[in-house]
Amino acid sequence: MKTLALTALSAALCLAISNGALGDPISKSEHKAMKAEIAAKFKTDEAACKSMTDNAKDICVEEAKGREWVGKAELEEQFRPSAKHRYGVRLAKADAVYAVAKEKCDDVAGNAKDVCMKEAKAQHVTAKADAKLAEKTADANATARETTSDANATARVTTADAKATARETTADAKATARETTAEARKDAATDKRNAAYAVAKEKCDALGEDARVTCVKDAKARYGQS
Repeated sequence: MKTLALTALSAALCLAISNGALGDPISKSEHKAMKAEIAAKFKTDEAACKSMTDNAKDICVEEAKGREWVGKAELEEQFRPSAKHRYGVRLAKADAVYAVAKEKCDDVAGNAKDVCMKEAKAQHVTAKADAKLAEKTADANATARETTSDANATARVTTADAKATARETTADAKATARETTAEARKDAATDKRNAAYAVAKEKCDALGEDARVTCVKDAKARYGQS
């Protein structure tokens, strides 16, 4: 149930802190004004947390910080749209959800808390891996498109041999993009698998010694760990 709870938390927080489509690029003056609005909103949200107590207060503060992080990241993407800033938005959302999830784990103790923390970490690793995969894929495809465009432009004004070279260059660029994407996808899968294993292994610690050994062995086999 904890995994489901974290998934629900992630969806709810991302919905709360995201404005959805970022819209058209904004001017420098609009950027400045919106940045001030984000800062003011954070102060208001943080002040509202002061009426709370104990861990509920801590969670409230982390949620306020998360909204600020994502708001700033989305603002930069709207101001200067780029693959780098789109990655920044994804990363800010992942960090915001993780910060709140970790704080929520303080509501439990013992092995339940350890498992909660590992699940929060696993979700964070997964979100970051997906963000990195999206960034590398976008970069690889953009490079391939640029190379193809340059090659085609050259081919239009040169000899048959040059056109053949341009076609070869285009094929090489597309192949490189596919290889880069495949490698990024492989890295993301490894990160996710390792994080999932960490969760499974932590759950084994709640068992007796013999059962724990068997549990860990099964977890290693399931997630390809040596």
